[in-house]
Amino acid sequence: MKKVRSEKGFPFFSLTPAEAIAIQQRDRHKVSLEDGFGKLEFIGGSDVSSSGDDFFAAFVVLSYPELELVEVATAFGESPFPYIPGLLSFREIPILLEAWDKLSRRPDLVLVDGQGIAHPRRFGIASHLGVTLDLPTIGCGKSRLIGKYQEPGLNRGDSSVLSDKGEEIGRVLRTKNKVSPLFISPGHKVSLGSAVSIVLSCCTRYRLPEPTRLAHLQANAARKQAF
Repeated sequence: MKKVRSEKGFPFFSLTPAEAIAIQQRDRHKVSLEDGFGKLEFIGGSDVSSSGDDFFAAFVVLSYPELELVEVATAFGESPFPYIPGLLSFREIPILLEAWDKLSRRPDLVLVDGQGIAHPRRFGIASHLGVTLDLPTIGCGKSRLIGKYQEPGLNRGDSSVLSDKGEEIGRVLRTKNKVSPLFISPGHKVSLGSAVSIVLSCCTRYRLPEPTRLAHLQANAARKQAF
């Protein structure tokens, strides 16, 4: 596997964990929780699959609101950063940026498999990616990283507040009747209300929204093809 080096302002190969945390603390203040997009015509999804330190990233672009697949881009390489809880983005963003650079059609907004501001330092991978690309992003977590919540109702569209230290950091959203909810939080340039409504509009037959579901399938396919 080739090693991946980002050229977008983050020296991933030379960072210590303390320096990575300092970047999160610094750049969390760049996150905007206001809608920074107009009419959505194309919506993206991103995901990363891994095998050891080998990472396989995928971006998909779908028409919106039809959710028809328009483009797929994948990339693979060796992660430049060790696994440390709370610092996942430093492992995954370099390879995600390589996949992003291959897209010919850039989406108006991206759903990211992971957390946005629902993160101990309010700078999860969706926020990190959004700030790096100056792009509206939404975090779509399959499980809770931090925060307290009450279980939402059992019907599609039911939600409850996800809070941490008295601050609302996301919503726990039921995207399919009687199926485990998702943990939705703004990444960058998206309000919490818009994040919830956009994610719900992208959920069709499945628990996961189509952009991240298809990105997950493409990342897994790239990994299987390599081995």
